[in-house]
Amino acid sequence: MEGILWKWTNYWNGWQTRWFVLENGILSYYKSQDEASQGCKGSVKVSVCQINVNNIDNTRMDLVIPGQQHMYLRAPSPQDRQKWLVALGSAKACLESIVDSKVIGFEDSLSDKKSELHLYCDLLMQQVHAVKSAASQETGPDMEKLDEASSLLKSTCDTFIRTLEDIMKYTTTATGNITPFEIPVPNICKNMKTNLNRSLSQETR
Repeated sequence: MEGILWKWTNYWNGWQTRWFVLENGILSYYKSQDEASQGCKGSVKVSVCQINVNNIDNTRMDLVIPGQQHMYLRAPSPQDRQKWLVALGSAKACLESIVDSKVIGFEDSLSDKKSELHLYCDLLMQQVHAVKSAASQETGPDMEKLDEASSLLKSTCDTFIRTLEDIMKYTTTATGNITPFEIPVPNICKNMKTNLNRSLSQETR
């Protein structure tokens, strides 16, 4: 994923637009898209970051490496922030492994995963509200907004479930069980989409 985000630089320059690229679990930023070939201005490995959302500014998100670095970011819109959060969360969930938990410690790893679940819960509530709002327009469902909102909702559900599965794997490893619990993510997402389509069909009758 790539696109423009505002990055907080300092109190003198404030928020500055930067071109961000998320690839292979690394978030890099450049002064502009045209200057991307000249090398990035900075980068961070998503798997070592805590992803925080601002409850007041719905375009704001912060990447925090505890005790080391803070990257304060703002998206062009709440919808763009949701897309970035889902992409960042997916990259984080895919890169982290049980091996990582052995390096940073079981308790710290589990705590980070719980923080991620809280983040995804907040996103899910926002996206469910967006789906309901798009489906209950006075003139009928806004299909364009509904497709976008349901796509974001599905992505967040996928990431939420993968994170929950990681927590189960961590606890399985800690308790010494041999077979970790696996969650059938595709089936859950398929059922969610089926139920959503059924609900919309009933509303438009």
